[in-house]
Amino acid sequence: MRVTILAPGSRGDVQPYIALGQALRALGHQCNVLTTLDHAALVTSHGLDVATIPMNVAAELQRVRTTRAIEGGGLWSSFRELSGIARRSAYALAELALSTCRGSDVIVTGFAAALAADGVAKKLGVPVVQAYNVPITTTGSFPGALCPWLDFGPASRRLGHRLTRAVLWSTARSAATEARAEVLGAPRTSVLPGGHPGLLPGPVLYGFSEAFLPRPNDWPADVRVTGFWFAAEPSGFSPPLELQRFLDAGPPPVCIGFGSMSTERPTELGAMAIEAARTAGVRLVLLSGWAGLGTEMVTSGVMTLGAMAHDWLYPRCSAVVHHGGAGTTAAALRAGIPAVVVPFHGDQPFWARRVHQLGLGPAPIPRRKLTARRLAAAIALARTSAGFQEHAAAMGRRVRSERGAMDAAMAIVEQAGA
Repeated sequence: MRVTILAPGSRGDVQPYIALGQALRALGHQCNVLTTLDHAALVTSHGLDVATIPMNVAAELQRVRTTRAIEGGGLWSSFRELSGIARRSAYALAELALSTCRGSDVIVTGFAAALAADGVAKKLGVPVVQAYNVPITTTGSFPGALCPWLDFGPASRRLGHRLTRAVLWSTARSAATEARAEVLGAPRTSVLPGGHPGLLPGPVLYGFSEAFLPRPNDWPADVRVTGFWFAAEPSGFSPPLELQRFLDAGPPPVCIGFGSMSTERPTELGAMAIEAARTAGVRLVLLSGWAGLGTEMVTSGVMTLGAMAHDWLYPRCSAVVHHGGAGTTAAALRAGIPAVVVPFHGDQPFWARRVHQLGLGPAPIPRRKLTARRLAAAIALARTSAGFQEHAAAMGRRVRSERGAMDAAMAIVEQAGA
C-alpha cells in the first residue's frame, strides 16, 4: 500500500507525521511525506521519502510582522499572518500534492493541508484520513483549543470549539480556495462544514494520550484517540560530545527552549532565560531554536545549542521550560519531568492550562508577562514540588507505555481497506 502524508508547517507540525510514516513503514507500506523545503533533510534522515514545497517556514515566521503577532499572543492577528504564509504556498502545495498523491491508496493530512487534501482526494478518487494532534471535535467535556478561557460549563465549551473550528476553517479557506479551484477543479468552499468531527467529512485520528486529555463520551465513533505520535531518532544518532560532557559534569540541568517561536528581541529573551536559571540556582541547557536565543552568550553553568532531540535530552533534565506546542508538550510528558509552560499563541495556552490542571507544573506564564523573576520562581517551584515531580513521573510512565503512532498507522491502513 502507498500512503502520502501532507505535512507542511513548522518542525512541531512535521515531527508527528514522521512518526506516522515510520509506523506505516514498519507495517510494510510505502510512505511519502510532502512538507516544506526546510524540513526535507529531517524527513529523509528518518528514512522516509519526501516531496518539498519551495518555501522556508522558518524564514517566513521570522518576518517582523509575523513575529510581532505571534509573540503578542493575539489570536486573530497571529492567524492572519499564518494565513498569509499559507496563501504564499497554496498553489505549490496543490500542484505538488496532486502529483505526489498519484498512485496513493490513502492520503493523510493535518490542518495546514486539509483543503488541498480534500480536493486531491476527490480528483483522484482515494480516501483521506484527517490526523491531528490538537482537538477540534466539538465537545462539552473540555474547552476549545483556541478558546481555553471559555470553560464555564458544557455550553461555553461547545461555543469555544465552534469558534476554534471557525478560525481554522477561515484560515484554511482563505489560503486554499483559489488554488483548489484553479489547480484541482474543486468548488470554491464558502461555508463552515456542519456536523463533521474534523475540518472535512470522514474519520479523524487524534495524536494525544487519553491519560492527558481523555476522549469525551460525546464524540462520534469515527473519532479515535490513539496516543501521542513520537518519531524514533535515526539510527546512529548520538548527541554532541560537548553536551554529553556538560551533562556529566553536574546535576541534571533545566532545559529552556521555545522551538519555532520567533521573537523581536532574541538576545533579551536569551538573557532573561539565563538570569532566571542563575537566580533559581540551576544549570541550564538553552535551546536557541529558530529565534536564535543566547547564541552569543557564554557563561558558567550554561550550555547553548541550536536544537536537540527532545526524546533524548528531556529525560536527562530536572525540568523543562517550553512554549506549549503540542509536540513539545508531549515530549515533556513522556520524559516524566515537570514543565513550566510559556505560551505564545494559538493552541499553546490550551496545553499550558492542561499541564497545570493535572499538577504537572506551575501555573503558565504567558510570553507577554514573562520576566526573569517570574521564570526563576516557577523553575524553583517545578524542581522542588514533590507533587509536580510525582505527577509528572506517573504521567511519563503512562505515556511511555502507549503506542500511539502504531495504533494510528493501523487505523490508516484499515481506512484504506488494505
